[in-house]
Amino acid sequence: MGTGWFATREDVRSALGSASSARDDAQIDRAIESASRDAESLCQRDFQPVLDTRYFDWPSEQTPRSWRLWLDRNELISAILIQSAGVEIPDTDYYLEPTNSGPPYNRVETRLDRPSAWDSGDTHQHAASILGWYGHSDVQTPAGTLAVGVDATATEVTVADPTAVGVGDLLSAGAERMTVTGRALASTGQTLQAPLGAQKNDVLVQVADVTAFHPGEVLTLGAERMRVRDITDALLVERAYDGTQLDSHTSETIWAPRRLTVTRGAAGTTATSHSDAAALSRWVAPGLLRTLTIADAICTLLSEQAGYARTVRAQAGTSGTRSVAAVTVERDSLRQQVADSDLCRKIRIRAV
Repeated sequence: MGTGWFATREDVRSALGSASSARDDAQIDRAIESASRDAESLCQRDFQPVLDTRYFDWPSEQTPRSWRLWLDRNELISAILIQSAGVEIPDTDYYLEPTNSGPPYNRVETRLDRPSAWDSGDTHQHAASILGWYGHSDVQTPAGTLAVGVDATATEVTVADPTAVGVGDLLSAGAERMTVTGRALASTGQTLQAPLGAQKNDVLVQVADVTAFHPGEVLTLGAERMRVRDITDALLVERAYDGTQLDSHTSETIWAPRRLTVTRGAAGTTATSHSDAAALSRWVAPGLLRTLTIADAICTLLSEQAGYARTVRAQAGTSGTRSVAAVTVERDSLRQQVADSDLCRKIRIRAV
């Protein structure tokens, strides 16, 4: 089973519309972990990419077609080095299959018109080894840049755009992968350039450099949080965001959740140094898988809130109740969609 998440803490919190708290963060993280592992169990495959060397028995012990090595759940995204009985099989001598629809690739076939072949060596056990990226897919999307350079031992990184990254994301910086496990406030290096009153309609935040901010970013001034809705020659914000209280502000330092706690050298990679402004990207889970993970996590959270009863009280500022049973029905419908989709691996049955 894999270890990565298919949705972020921010995804689930946004869907719930809940204010942030350390207690809730731990509860949400646990629900996402459970939902991600459940999705893998449903689909019978590992989704998040990992760099690894794995070993396989000589294929003629699996099938009379001795040129074909089935990978089963060890699906490949790409191969770096394939060896048989300690001898390299060059990439010109094999096919990753299915070639027209992979990755993921569920088998490796040596080309019948080339000299290489699977060899048992002294024993058929673990006769083949494959170094490569395992998993379902490795789709990446830009995630901004580092705001400050880091060495190979740092466990915190500061990013320029916190809206592009969430807790649970798998980030890429050069050849290294890192998993985001937490986030905290960091100074943006800017201060408020004009006073703000304690009025809900006082929504223009004057700063020295608007290009240092991003729509969707949540800023903190004093004890009040503000969400950036748009940017012109000033920041247009939503006041008293995330359950905080309106307050007046003068020339205060502006803070934002740009400091990330990360696990370095994740997914089988090696931690290295990265310079200031190094480009970041993040792994993107398949859309339906991400949606199911969010729905499953929400079902868990609502059920816990209700003490596993049928309804929960509405959140402050809303009316009525929320039916846990109704949410579960929608989640189960999503599960069926995933089960019927290509995300679920078809189990290969061997004759005995």
